[in-house]
Amino acid sequence: MVVPPVNGQQLRIAIVAESFLPQVNGVVNSVLRILEHLRDQGHDALVIAPALTWRERRAGSHAVTEAVGFPVVRVPAVQLPRIDSLPVGVPTPAVLRILRRYRPDVVHLASPFVLGAGAAAAARILRIPTVAVYQTDVPGFVDQYDLGFLIPPARIGAWGVVRMIHNRAALTLAPSHATMRELTSHGVRRVLYWPRGVDVDLFSPDRRKDALRRAWLGEGGDAARHLVGYVGRLASEKNVQRLAALADRPDLQLVIVGDGPERQQLEQLMPTAVFTGALHGTELAEAYASLDVFVHTGEFETFCQGLHEALASGVPSIAPAAGGPLDLIEDQVSGELLEVSSFTRDLPGAVDRLTGPDHDRMADAARAGVLHRRWPELCGELVDVYRRVVSSDVTARVV
Repeated sequence: MVVPPVNGQQLRIAIVAESFLPQVNGVVNSVLRILEHLRDQGHDALVIAPALTWRERRAGSHAVTEAVGFPVVRVPAVQLPRIDSLPVGVPTPAVLRILRRYRPDVVHLASPFVLGAGAAAAARILRIPTVAVYQTDVPGFVDQYDLGFLIPPARIGAWGVVRMIHNRAALTLAPSHATMRELTSHGVRRVLYWPRGVDVDLFSPDRRKDALRRAWLGEGGDAARHLVGYVGRLASEKNVQRLAALADRPDLQLVIVGDGPERQQLEQLMPTAVFTGALHGTELAEAYASLDVFVHTGEFETFCQGLHEALASGVPSIAPAAGGPLDLIEDQVSGELLEVSSFTRDLPGAVDRLTGPDHDRMADAARAGVLHRRWPELCGELVDVYRRVVSSDVTARVV
């Protein structure tokens, strides 16, 4: 028997991530911030993540074997139809062997679905407590990509799988109050609120670059035009095509930051828009801060990290009135929440209001509303959750 560590002692955390580097998304960003905190606080960690698919390897991508000083163990992955850039980890017996060998105090399931379900089952066999972090709208994702074939038996549906995985966990952490309500309404028990953090030093209005704005507007471009932008993955579930409602306006310049399988189609749909590709670090922060208005177009968000970063950058923002954005935007104060059913129709008017006389007031409110959401404090709360589930687990773990 291994005695769980008492408060203040080092923890061993196995993070099972449904996606990881070289992927860039909200799940990966959160896992990296958590790993940094665990390292800084003297804890130990291991990441279990999908391997690269043949398509990613052919494109020159490389699977990291270490992140933030911690090992990353890869398990086999498959490429699914219609999802060009998101491999799905296969829950093989290797997951059980990895966990048995590592002997973690807690298994952290980051956005669990296919790989996460296998890890939850393995942790249960080994009698290791799990914390499941709900970060992806799995049912919406399954519907969007016709992935019902991943759910055996099909009769239980996507919500049945979500319920099964999360009710096996000691606790489920939800990133927004809307997501908490949705989870509990579908029978998920033991749900706590744990939002995401943002680096308010990196994402700041001070990063605004006039030279970047001039470059986006083009040589001889009208400096009075407003820059309206989107940052995120260019994939069908993000509904970026809704920005086409703004594409032909002479008073606006669209800027689309990110990459993904829909990029070519979107470039054809909006030929006057600036497509920057994926940006990171300071370049990304400068892009946010140089916008006049940020628009998030998709309604399948449990949190919405891109919107969070835009608000921290002091950019009034627009998003669908669904999911995570309900917690982030204070309607008519830091931006506007639009009904999903009429989003495209209402978008031009919302942009007019946010670029009008109230713009500066809304910009100040946008940043002020997220200054309390810092990663170190939130990761400290997460470690407290780890200790809570360890101390309540009175069963012996397999050695």
